[in-house]
Amino acid sequence: MAEGDNNSAYQLAAETASLEEQLQGWGEVILMTDKILRWERAWFPLALMSVVSFSFLMIYYLDPSVLSGVSCFVMFLCLADYLVPALAPRIFGSNKWTTEQQQRFHEICSNLIKSRRRIVGWWKRLFTIKEEKPKMYFMTMLCSLAVVAWIGQQVHNLFLTYLIVSFLLLFPGLNQHGIITKYVGMAKREINKLLKHKEKKNE
Repeated sequence: MAEGDNNSAYQLAAETASLEEQLQGWGEVILMTDKILRWERAWFPLALMSVVSFSFLMIYYLDPSVLSGVSCFVMFLCLADYLVPALAPRIFGSNKWTTEQQQRFHEICSNLIKSRRRIVGWWKRLFTIKEEKPKMYFMTMLCSLAVVAWIGQQVHNLFLTYLIVSFLLLFPGLNQHGIITKYVGMAKREINKLLKHKEKKNE
């Protein structure tokens, strides 16, 4: 067991080092994005939501076709991939990194690798359930997809995408400041109260 843990830790370290090397040109941009997503300043959430809202308002106003939208998005990614590594060192001075910045960059890369492993693990678990419990798998998938299809039918596609993107971008900050933990705890307490109240009624 210990040998397996050591191998897993070694693989994680190797994958993290490889990702750090690949993203080195994006280092300062990633660190700045991390600060914004974790709300290191009080006005970051407002600025973040303003940018997201403006972007979606422009999409709504321009109303591009799916092909045009995808093409523009991929074109933007290509430009960013070319320009950011070249311009970031001049703008941010990436050659003057502190130990704290290097450590944070390492933590971000490590978290990205762990997240990718979790997603792969969930994907494999899904196929394991498909093989071991096919009836439960298909019933769960059909019900879940039916609910998603119903929600998509009730809510405008662009507005639904806006809500999803907003939540994903706000999630790190909500989690960092303990807001999610607070409200999840409140919800658990209310559920426990209801369950206890129901038990007393049954008695």
